Amino acid sequence: MGMSVTDHSNCGEVRRLAEERGALQHVATLVARGASPSVIFNAAACALGGLIKADYTAINRYEGDRTMSIMAFWRAPGTPDIGPPFGGRWTLGDDTPSAAVLRGHRPSSRASATISSDIGGWHREHRIGHVVACPVIVDDHLWGTMTALYLGAEPPKGDVEERMGKFVELLNCAIIQAKTRCELIASRARLVTSADATRRRIERDLHDGAQQHLISLALRLREAEESVPPGNDELRRRLSEAVQDLTGTIDELREVSVGLRPPTLAARGLDAALTQLVARSPVPVELHIDADRRLGEEIEVSLYYVVSEALTNVLKHANASTVSVDLAKQDSQVRLAVRDDGVGGADPTRGSGLTGLRDRVEALGGTMQITSPTGHGTSVVVTIG
Repeated sequence: MGMSVTDHSNCGEVRRLAEERGALQHVATLVARGASPSVIFNAAACALGGLIKADYTAINRYEGDRTMSIMAFWRAPGTPDIGPPFGGRWTLGDDTPSAAVLRGHRPSSRASATISSDIGGWHREHRIGHVVACPVIVDDHLWGTMTALYLGAEPPKGDVEERMGKFVELLNCAIIQAKTRCELIASRARLVTSADATRRRIERDLHDGAQQHLISLALRLREAEESVPPGNDELRRRLSEAVQDLTGTIDELREVSVGLRPPTLAARGLDAALTQLVARSPVPVELHIDADRRLGEEIEVSLYYVVSEALTNVLKHANASTVSVDLAKQDSQVRLAVRDDGVGGADPTRGSGLTGLRDRVEALGGTMQITSPTGHGTSVVVTIG
């Protein structure tokens, strides 16, 4: 017995719902994983276009000067490659669906023949017959539109606006998530800047204050030692011991000051500072640097601290025989890798200096990955840019 018209209709509806659920789940997974807005926007534009049988889809953001910026643009396979209109930013005419959305915060659909503004002319030039726009509202504010474009004179069929609305909800989550992440990064950057300023002040105070006073005191004690009359050997010995102790304290204070901010880093750059740092390591270090120019103060300071902390951890815990430090800059990206051949098994979640440095790296828009399989050493990889 053949299937009835109703059965065919039901099968089509089930298939449509399954496709819709799959597309929504794909975009929702990207949102949950914290993918970048550009990745989510492009995925949503692609998934939506396939579901509603659009020829082109776009995600647009309202700007303050009555223009719209195109954040993502998708075309169906086999359609002409017309690209985003006007280089990705176009003037918002009063008779466009996006202008209607701006006025009413509701979906709007229009035939291109009724749009007299520049964007309407662009639509007709490329044979786009109908435009559907749905509002994207973030934190109760109209952010932009999700737009579907259809070639030819026939209007789109089915519940296009309703299906677009489901993707709009995911875009809201993605935009809020991106906004929150930007605010978090900005907050971290402010903390890093404040900490660096405090560190520089402490370094300056140590060098110009306590360190200079101790050096002056050591010189005076040395003069007193040299002026002790013959026959007062015990006094001379005690003064000599005091000078030695004071000299040791000055050296320790100098090490603290260097740890706060190595003078070589500011004067000669990261290359020289790392060369000096690894030369002091009791564990042999192979240093490879492929960066032909300075990287910027905040990046250099952060990378120096990562290497310094990693070498400290190697000395304390790794029981390693060798360490490799590789720094490379390619285009706008900087990559640092510190690897040892020690015992591994480190747990970065249990607290270490590297855990605190992760915030510093992420404040610069970078990432830090720590892997430490038992018996196979530890690897710290930082990528910025």
